[in-house]
Amino acid sequence: MHREGGGEVFDFRPSLPILVYRPESLTAGRHLMGQLANGNQPERLFENGRVHHKSRNCHCEERFLRRSNSLFAHWRLLCFARDDTCGGIFKHSEKDVTMITLNDVRSAGQTIAPYVKRTPTERNHTLSERLRTNVYLKLELFQKTGSFKPRGAFNKMLHLRDEEKERGVVAVSGGNFAQGVAYAGKVLGVRTHIVMPQYTPHNYVAATKSYGAQVELLPDVQAAFDRAEEYKRQGWIYFHPYDDPDIMQGHGTIGLELLEDVPQLTDVIISVGGGALMGGNAVVIKELKPSVRIWTVETEGADAMGRALQAGKVVHIRPTSLAKTLGAPYVAADALWIAQRHVEDHIIVSDAQAFRAQVLLLERAKVLAELAASCTLAAAERLQDNFSSADHVVLVLCGGNVSLDDLTEYKRLLE
Repeated sequence: MHREGGGEVFDFRPSLPILVYRPESLTAGRHLMGQLANGNQPERLFENGRVHHKSRNCHCEERFLRRSNSLFAHWRLLCFARDDTCGGIFKHSEKDVTMITLNDVRSAGQTIAPYVKRTPTERNHTLSERLRTNVYLKLELFQKTGSFKPRGAFNKMLHLRDEEKERGVVAVSGGNFAQGVAYAGKVLGVRTHIVMPQYTPHNYVAATKSYGAQVELLPDVQAAFDRAEEYKRQGWIYFHPYDDPDIMQGHGTIGLELLEDVPQLTDVIISVGGGALMGGNAVVIKELKPSVRIWTVETEGADAMGRALQAGKVVHIRPTSLAKTLGAPYVAADALWIAQRHVEDHIIVSDAQAFRAQVLLLERAKVLAELAASCTLAAAERLQDNFSSADHVVLVLCGGNVSLDDLTEYKRLLE
């Protein structure tokens, strides 16, 4: 061990030269960042994460850079691979991963507490008997606006400066995030403009407008993202629905509640859209109770995470699933990075399986969950052999924004 730039430097050599640096101050960190920018010591690893390489011949340069709003609490990972010898997470492109921490989520919990509900987690007898284990429902569909989205929206909006609030917030959403942002804007007095794909269900559009947001419809989700970027260039503050650490931190507060309500927790099943819900909660749960198994689920045609895990990188898809609120065109790099390390297994279920689970939840648990939430029960049934009578399994019912027209259409198409 030796000193460099005001911090401790640890050298050790597993498969290739690695350096771990714990900066003591912002000045010391900037000094070392300057050295990195000048090309010194091409393989570096800071304490917040690690990339594993398959080859000693890898010529990657790894840098962790602090985020401006939090002193060394977050780092951005940049990997520049020059050939195919690298077995790390990223190859041939510049990516960044923002490391959120347990303390970030705890701070977010304090920030948003006056504005969001602490939703209940309840054991369900029927489902426990059915799956021969202890099954709990995290009833996040009872959150204001009908989904977990206000958690991230409030955390992001409450960190804006007054000048940023004056410029207004623009966001892209197929429904739930739109309502979360619109509601947060109404409560905090911030102008909001939501860009939606034209296939967004009318109940989502109406609810978003009811919270005072301007709504603009575009042909598809990619066109909506492109339009939001135009507003961003015009000066609006852009809220990405999932590829944002503040959003992920807010959503991760669910995990804090889960472990308070079910301290004997052994398993959590979470659906994945863009990945912020899974990512934030995985960080919290694995930090507080590493033995908990995290299972993730998507529906066929909304399987951006499944394809990314298979490819080992973020991939773009055109969502076709009836579970519209899972229909992200890609998952966040942060979320993929977390899933690769913390998810026990990733399950893909059909829309029909999610619909049957939706009906079961309605008839026996007396809750109307959207397909993006009921798919967790479909996954639990697939995973049943992994659970024992001593386990305690939580299904995160992330949203319940489904209309009678939706149910009628699902029944027509899927039965």
